Amino acid sequence: MSQHHAAQFEALADLYEDLSDWPFRRYIETPSVLERVGDVRGRDLLDFGCGAGTYARRFKRAGARRVVGYDLADGMLASARRRAADEGLEIDFVAALAPELDGAFDLVVAVYVLPYAQTLSELRRMCAQMLTPLRRGGRLITLPIHPDYDPAPAYYEPFGFRMTPERAEAAHRDGARIQLDLFYQQRHDASVHAWYWSRAAIDAALRGAGADAVSWHDPQLRAAPDAPPELAAYARRPHAAIVECVRG
Repeated sequence: MSQHHAAQFEALADLYEDLSDWPFRRYIETPSVLERVGDVRGRDLLDFGCGAGTYARRFKRAGARRVVGYDLADGMLASARRRAADEGLEIDFVAALAPELDGAFDLVVAVYVLPYAQTLSELRRMCAQMLTPLRRGGRLITLPIHPDYDPAPAYYEPFGFRMTPERAEAAHRDGARIQLDLFYQQRHDASVHAWYWSRAAIDAALRGAGADAVSWHDPQLRAAPDAPPELAAYARRPHAAIVECVRG
């Protein structure tokens, strides 16, 4: 993602922090991601595209040895640093991945990063940037737009957002632009743009960057007595998938 494109996120730190508690994330996405991540105690982790640092703080609280959060948006980084300091958590938040970070991590987590690659060459470059900080055998977990997301703009409205493809007839075509409107419980009203990439395009980009054992997973609804019943519809057609791979 370019610095110019990152500018659309400068004023959205509070929204992205709040988004972590929206029901579809609390009961479906976040537990599914954490299940894939597994035990982080004594591990070195990079939160690539960390935003306000929600996952970075969670990993540090769970016992990770070293956590680094990387983002291009200065507003996001300022919020992330402030929130970590408020919790007394030692996390480095950086706006650039220095060469000494190459091969320094056991795990890279990149949530909602690949959707902001605007071209195929940018997608390939982004995959290489996410894999380079990993040690050999280290894992990358990333969340792109689900290859089979529902292109009807109203489908995701009950979950607090709307996805509107620029061209409905080309919604599942590589490089298709999507407008994402966020409005959960009217607490926020914001829009950003994202780009769709197929499973084949993402697989090829990851493998071309040196990834092995690429696997795709749907986020799963976890049983909870207070989970809103409408989340079953989200679980049937999640807007994001979980992709896991290993640096070869």
